[in-house]
Amino acid sequence: MNNTKYRNYDLEPVVDIPGWDEHAFSGWEAIREELRQQMKQHRVFVFDCYPGTDKEEVARELALLSPARMLDCETCLLPPEQLEQLLAPSLPPDPVFGVMFYGKLEHCFDPASLDALREEIKRSDGPVFLYGTGASLVTQGDLLVYLDLPRWEIQLRYRRGMTNWLADNPDAPTLEKYKRGFFVEWRIADRHKAELLGSLDYLMETTTPGQPNMVTGNAFRAALQSAASRAFRLKPYFDPGVWGGQWMRENFGLPDGPPNYAWSFDGVPEENSLQFRFGNVTMEVPAMDLVLFCPRALLGERVHARFGAEFPIRFDLLDTMGGGNLSLQVHPLTGYIQQTFGMHYTQDESYYILDAAEDGEAFVYLGLKEQVDHERMASDLYRAQSGEAPFPAEEYVNKIPVKKHDHLLIPAGTIHCSGKDTMVLEISATPYIFTFKLWDWGRVGLDGLPRPTHLEHGLKNIQWDWDTAWVKGNLIHQEEVLEESEHRKVERTGLHSRQFIETFRYTFSQEVEIACKDSVQVLNLVEGGQITIYS
Repeated sequence: MNNTKYRNYDLEPVVDIPGWDEHAFSGWEAIREELRQQMKQHRVFVFDCYPGTDKEEVARELALLSPARMLDCETCLLPPEQLEQLLAPSLPPDPVFGVMFYGKLEHCFDPASLDALREEIKRSDGPVFLYGTGASLVTQGDLLVYLDLPRWEIQLRYRRGMTNWLADNPDAPTLEKYKRGFFVEWRIADRHKAELLGSLDYLMETTTPGQPNMVTGNAFRAALQSAASRAFRLKPYFDPGVWGGQWMRENFGLPDGPPNYAWSFDGVPEENSLQFRFGNVTMEVPAMDLVLFCPRALLGERVHARFGAEFPIRFDLLDTMGGGNLSLQVHPLTGYIQQTFGMHYTQDESYYILDAAEDGEAFVYLGLKEQVDHERMASDLYRAQSGEAPFPAEEYVNKIPVKKHDHLLIPAGTIHCSGKDTMVLEISATPYIFTFKLWDWGRVGLDGLPRPTHLEHGLKNIQWDWDTAWVKGNLIHQEEVLEESEHRKVERTGLHSRQFIETFRYTFSQEVEIACKDSVQVLNLVEGGQITIYS
């Protein structure tokens, strides 16, 4: 767009991996040729797939290599009724929230069927191709290929009608599909994949239908180790929403088409991709692969000791410039998320105001007003939920004026939302799905359906004594200057006593060094056109 302000925002960031050019293969024809060479010396080929991989495409393309046998490991899954019984405790009737499933992939398979398939492979002559999610549970064979794709692509496929891996649900609401993915399928798949990353012979990414890329296991592991020791960016994605604005479209040069852009996920390994370039082949893989394979190098000893192979920080952008208010919401307290959903930490967050309307009308809803009547507020929320009357938010919730570069802390339990005409950098812990909507201003979603609220959960987590005075004393204007000189200023802009993410603002006109102190750092340029980061 001609009015793009930042013409250097890279929508396709890539991590170059030199020295491995001959180890990467682009497209089915090149992949088949590499496998054909391997068929001269190996008999059993295993193609294990992340849930969401187009298994029909994989089977069709591999069949062109004319193996003696092609076997689908998913014929060994438990019967559907047994799978539903196994997963039922993690998938209650709630349309959005489930309980974390801590079982393993093998629990979804019938042991006798796996044994029978192993015997069938032993009796088979000539090349045997075993494929499907969990194929390596049968055997890792003579050569193991893992087929992968990022969760954002899986979510887009859900929207287009793809079923969940363990359900025949093409017409289910998209949120229900997300729920099964988040609470069950992605959990067991990541645990399984983590066990294979150190031994797989090839990694094939299937992000773009019909156009896979493949790299040798040694090259892929070298790429992950390289990324863990350097500065890198994830591939961002953007999504419209009922409250979305136009700032990102205008400043980042995003394409026309969607009515708005509400979200940008630009630093969420659970969701975003990581792109590696080997010569002229670019691989788009889940950034979670890096977290699973190199957690200690990536996170540092202190963070890894606390969180394990999870990336605990999320950076995303919320654009309401020319849009509307976000939903009024609250995040669960730590004890509540542990006991109710099986998560071991919660979504503390903060809003950094990247930009705001200059007419004085930009604001954030944050915390309760003084002496709020809890029962009357709850009654008004339930009346709003039933459609009887709009919720009078400004009677109960503080409306805090904001301007560019303000930073507001939002520990879990704080009622909050960003207002219209703000551009927010949301700095958050990563259990992204745990937002309890209390009131959505009477809107329906882009699909025309009412957006679900979660009053039963939300009302149990609102901290009723976090009122106006408390908010002003604890959550806004908490900046502290730590260092100041002619060319450099360092401020701590956020760390509430209930939060584990500490934020600093560096203002500088010369090169500045930031010590990692054995912890992971996520950096975001909030003013200026360009910087170079290196480690």
